Amino acid sequence: MSKQSAEKAFASTEVKCICEALVSIAFYESDWKWAQNKCLEFLHNENPEIRGLAATCLGHIARIHRQLEKEKVLIALRGYLDDDAISGQVEDALDDIDMFLK
Repeated sequence: MSKQSAEKAFASTEVKCICEALVSIAFYESDWKWAQNKCLEFLHNENPEIRGLAATCLGHIARIHRQLEKEKVLIALRGYLDDDAISGQVEDALDDIDMFLK
């Protein structure tokens, strides 16, 4: 998915479109920093499905690209450890970051 297509999906109100775009950019976008920042943006979404997937995608970026602004991402993720709806996904993302970004 191109950045332009992803931005269109992100502008929609459809959870499925947003989630598909998040996964696509985490896996395939060469601009990891842009993908990271989009995931951080959606980490604050009111919908727990989107929030949780944004956290998961941050872990994917760490695993696939071996790059993240580590401290920035860790601070953001740790802020959601008490969010019962996504805490498991946050913990998994933190584990991925710990494993793949030394």
